[in-house]
Amino acid sequence: MSTIAEPQILASNAPAERVAPPPNPALAGDPSILGLPIFVAGSTVLGLSLVGVVPAAAGGSAIPIILAGTGIGLLISTIWAAALGQTLVAGIFGLFAGFWLSYSTLVLGLNHDWFKIPAADVVDSVTMFQLTWAIVMGALTLATVRLPVAFTAVVGLVVLALVLLIFAGQNSSEFLSHLAGVVVLAFAALGTYLFLSVASVATGGKGYPLGNPLVK
Repeated sequence: MSTIAEPQILASNAPAERVAPPPNPALAGDPSILGLPIFVAGSTVLGLSLVGVVPAAAGGSAIPIILAGTGIGLLISTIWAAALGQTLVAGIFGLFAGFWLSYSTLVLGLNHDWFKIPAADVVDSVTMFQLTWAIVMGALTLATVRLPVAFTAVVGLVVLALVLLIFAGQNSSEFLSHLAGVVVLAFAALGTYLFLSVASVATGGKGYPLGNPLVK
């Protein structure tokens, strides 16, 4: 018995070594590697819908990607960024998750008459949605002026697209709706560029030039 106990006693008297805890996989990496391409997916399908790739009556065909892909993917990216303590990144992804999820809810609700909005008030209800998010995204644009200008440009283009959609809806303008779709595809392309920059860094390369911040 003593021969078993002695090593235990010696071990208890020895100075404890400081051992670093194993890394937590949930607290590592860059959430932009998911957030950016999933944002691009939703933006691309919405832009294609607005420019007329599908008829206006089939606009709901974008919802599977926007809801199940972009909305949920950005929610995951938000949680990931928050776990890393990336406050602004979590805020940006969280706001866009809210936008895409609420957009999906709006379209599904209108198509299935969930909200019982009279037909005469549908256009104004959609305008209220667009105006609310244009204000929020406008504030977010100002909040990103200390980031590389590419990030500010993405959010600024989102605001522009929403403003164009407001005027398109109020004036029943197909031209303005298509123009908004072009703007949406433009910020999707810029989002793709940002994703490729993040992917380059993640694979051991250098990030792409993103421009100087508007405010230093």
